[in-house]
This record gives sequence, C-alpha cells and structure tokens, in this order.
Amino acid sequence: MQGDHSKLELERKRLLRNASRIVVKVGTSTVTAPDGTLRRDYVEPLVSSIARLHAAGKQVVLVSSGAIGLGRGWVGLHRSRLDDLVTKQACAAVGQGLLMNAYKEMFSAWHIKIAQVLLTSEDFSNWRRYRNLRRTMEKLLTLKVLPVVNENDTVSTAEIESLGEGGRKAAFSDNDRLAALVMSGLDMDALILLTNVDGLLRMQPTNLGRSEDSDAIPLIAKITPELKALAAGPAAGGRGGMLTKLEAGEIAMNCGRIAVIANGARPDILDRILAGERIGTAFLQARRIRGKRRWIAYAADVRGRVIVDAGARRAITQGKASLLTSGVERVDGHFSPMDVVSIVDKDGQEIARGIATCTSKEADEIVNKRSSRAEKQNAASAHILVRRDNIVLLGHR
Repeated sequence: MQGDHSKLELERKRLLRNASRIVVKVGTSTVTAPDGTLRRDYVEPLVSSIARLHAAGKQVVLVSSGAIGLGRGWVGLHRSRLDDLVTKQACAAVGQGLLMNAYKEMFSAWHIKIAQVLLTSEDFSNWRRYRNLRRTMEKLLTLKVLPVVNENDTVSTAEIESLGEGGRKAAFSDNDRLAALVMSGLDMDALILLTNVDGLLRMQPTNLGRSEDSDAIPLIAKITPELKALAAGPAAGGRGGMLTKLEAGEIAMNCGRIAVIANGARPDILDRILAGERIGTAFLQARRIRGKRRWIAYAADVRGRVIVDAGARRAITQGKASLLTSGVERVDGHFSPMDVVSIVDKDGQEIARGIATCTSKEADEIVNKRSSRAEKQNAASAHILVRRDNIVLLGHR
C-alpha cells in the first residue's frame, strides 16, 4: 500500500512539473472581497505567476469568476439584494467590463495581451460550435494571447439561477465545470482550481479562508460516494462548492489528465503546485476518453433517453456492440439525429451515452411496430439507433 502511494506521489510530481498547457480557474472568493471590490492582494500574485509561465513558453487559459461580485460592488448593491435573476445579470454586465479591465491592466505590466472569451452551455452542447470554439482558442494560444474565460452571465441563466429541486444546479456551477470542459476541449495537461480552502478536507474548516490546520486529502485516484459525502455546499461568496470541484476533477481524470484544488490565497500557490510541491488535493489520471467520445460524455446536453433490455445492456457493456432498436424497450423525450441520448437499463441506471442516428419519433415507431417476441429478437430487421463508435460507457456504472 505504501509502495502504491509512493508511485502515485511520484506520478503527481511528474505530471505537474511537465505540464505545458494549463487551465487555471480562480473562484469568486479569490477574485472579489465581501464588499464587491477586487482582491488585488490575491489576484496580482496569480497574474505574476501566470506571466512567468507564459514567459517560460507554457500555454495558459485563465477561467475567472467574479463579474457579478464586482458589478454588485460598483453599483452599490448589498448581497442580499441579489436574489432575483435580472439583478444578477445586470451586475454581470457591469462587472465583466471591470474584471477584464483589471486583468488588462495587470497583464499589460508583463507585456501580455489578453482576450475575453464569454461562453454558454450551448457552446459545448452543439458539436459545430464546440469545434469552432476549440479552433479559436487554439489560435489565441498560438498567437501568445492569454484567453480569459467566463460564463456569459448576462445572457445565460443556467449558472446563476437559484438551486432547483434536490438542491442541485446544472451547467457551470461557479465556472468549475466550465474550466474542466475547457481543459477537456483543448486537451490541456493540467487543471488548477483555486478556491478559499486548502483542498478537499477530511473535516470542514470552521473559518473559511483560514484552514492552516485543515487536513486536506492529498491524492485522489478514484471518486467514491464517501468522497462526495465530504464535499460541502456552495462556499461563502461563490456559487459553486467542493462537490462541483470534485466533479471537475473527475472530468480531468477521465481525460487522462491531472487536476488540483488548492487555496488561492496561499503565497506563490501556482508556482508551488507546478513545481510538484505536495499541496492541495490532486486528482490523478484514470482512463482516457478521447476526441468526440469525450464530448459525448461530458460536454453535450442529453436530449432524451432510451431504455434497453438486459441483452442490449450486455451487448453494449461487454460486447462493444452498437445499440439496435431490437434491444430498446422504450423511448423517452424528443431528440433528432446527431443529438446525444442517455442509454438506461430497466432499473433506471444510466449505462452509456451516445449519438442518435434518427429522431425519437422514428425510433419510437420502430419499437412499437414489433408485434411479437420473435420479431423483437430478429436482429436482421433491426435498425441501428446508436453506432458503437458513438457510444461512451459511463465508468461509474
């Protein structure tokens, strides 16, 4: 066991020291103070570290929260008055310009040009827009321009809406998922999530931002229910929480990359992480999902679902087969060709996702026309609903 831990520790150091393409995400609590002003004492050292990485030939994408907080401070609104969506969007419109102006000023001192990239979930869920985004971002990096990425809160409501039923939010959750999807889409080497605690803690701190004595889990090689139970709700000043960072770390792992959660207030935090210092919580490489299959698994919106029988489940999970309509019990929702659908077994467990070859109406008609069990099992008369090369198995099932 000790030998395995030592190997993981060496691998963590190797991956971080060798990382040449890095996504750095800074959370709201790192960027803005409680009164809605910019936390220059936190942000300027991070800018300096990124500038040194840039000078060393590294490619960096900065994903930054903080627009709503800065906008709130600028127009003089108390936090309790941000309960309605329109006010939050208005604050985002004001604050995004302030945020970019601050970054332009700070990076100009290092002779680094920046570019604003505002994204919504549709930029990831639509395959064509996803490819266009990748090409644009790669060109910016080639031109040695630093992309500064944020959710387009002024027009997109997915991230800033209140918690829904069950206490869960979709979309980017304070930019944690956004940062992971940017890392995935650009095939970056490392994802650094900077927040106001020292990592995933075995015990929650009593005073956020002052967790010197906290016990952060140093290495994670597998996401378990026990780890998810440790994750806290939204942090003070932010919209995300440790659970969303855990999910972002899992995306990085399944891309075959490394992620680190660490405290953005710590001195020289980026330099220390990328030097391989044992700091924060590191998520190590797991399986590697590539290319379009990675997009299917994480970036695309699921438009509908198909419930499959036991035979189809075995064929997909064990036989690496396509999904035929002969194995489909029921079709739920509305989808079109090239939409991503969820593949679910009869117990309601999602076993895979894939790209449909036809509409939900066409699939439903084929399934309903089967008049006998013999016809149902006649694969020769079945249609391919999802091709094997467009199916991604979900490893947690």
